[in-house]
Amino acid sequence: MTRTSIGRLLGGAVAAMLMMVHAAVAEDPIRLGDLNSYTRLPAFTVPYRDGWTLAVEQINAQGGVLGRPLEVISRDDGGRPGDAVTVANELVVRERVVLLFGTLLSNVGLAVADFAQQRRVVFIAAEPLTDAIAWENGNRYTFRLRPGTYVQAAMLAEEAAKLPATRWATVAPNYEYGQSAVAAFRELLSGLRPDVEWVGEQWPALFKIDAGTTVRALDRTRPDAIFNVTFGSDLAQFVREGRDRGLFEERAVVSMLSGEPEWIDPLGAEAPEDWIVTGYPWYALETDGHVAFLEAYRARFDDYPRLGSVVGYATIHSIAAAIEQAGSTETEALIEALRGLEIETPIGPIRYRPADQQSTMGTFVGRLTVQDGMPRMVDWEFRDGADYLPPEEEAAKLRPGG
Repeated sequence: MTRTSIGRLLGGAVAAMLMMVHAAVAEDPIRLGDLNSYTRLPAFTVPYRDGWTLAVEQINAQGGVLGRPLEVISRDDGGRPGDAVTVANELVVRERVVLLFGTLLSNVGLAVADFAQQRRVVFIAAEPLTDAIAWENGNRYTFRLRPGTYVQAAMLAEEAAKLPATRWATVAPNYEYGQSAVAAFRELLSGLRPDVEWVGEQWPALFKIDAGTTVRALDRTRPDAIFNVTFGSDLAQFVREGRDRGLFEERAVVSMLSGEPEWIDPLGAEAPEDWIVTGYPWYALETDGHVAFLEAYRARFDDYPRLGSVVGYATIHSIAAAIEQAGSTETEALIEALRGLEIETPIGPIRYRPADQQSTMGTFVGRLTVQDGMPRMVDWEFRDGADYLPPEEEAAKLRPGG
């Protein structure tokens, strides 16, 4: 074999190896870090995981993002801020994820947002509802998907203002989410109805409600109406004890999140009637986008979606769209892509506002009833979060340095 032939063979081999290396690099997955309270709050987080799983599978089946598949490294945060920070650090340092997403409880979300700022890594707070995460404690690395306590309180206050009730009592879990929800509702309803009187409040510890004591204390204040912010096992106990003791008889109840299937469906036929709630009437949405999502979700999981499913699905699509627009997984490029990003979700289009990095996702407001033994929202309507958020210039002033 001549020296020229050998050279050609070696050159061809090197070129083939380079092509193989290039292909391998191009196909390396984009690693995303998820953390959530899977063991502590499975009613919401398991459907949420199913939602992002469906989105990842669909995106990868279409070729991934920038020619690379998405890979989610998921961890349980235990529902505790300290554990969440430990997990977030593991995802960033050991697993080398390009960004973080997830969390549910507000105090956990705030802890991870602070970590994201310190480590300069993008964090999409998918589910926490405290507005501090977007405003008072907002930072350039944290974006929030769901409508927060202010937006949902504003929607409910509009409905509450239409009621003849003037004496109001409140019940909410005694941590950031409950405190901010009650503060926002009181401020907004009092602005709409200056004749309202606040006659009582109850602050049970999260998931440790003494329902009998709470119900008796509320009843003693003789309210015309009650604003409720409990959820999960606390909501179930509050509903059952309140029903047995007649707390809800001839009293209006306005309740945040109580139309969400993950929290209300476990009550079945015991669910309360005529409460005004925010929620997700998946069984009655007939838009093309939602029908396609519902069919795909049922085909994949043989189950119906919860609101968490929509949140998980929309979170991954937000991430994929940001990476595609940025053309990169670098942090600063992702931040710029996320600011002003617009995507479609199963419940409508959303936009991440540059001023406060809050999405304009809305929610549904309606009344609870029981149909065929299951809780259902009726007389509902979708309300766009953009219509209830403060103007961007005002929101910017709520953030540090604003």
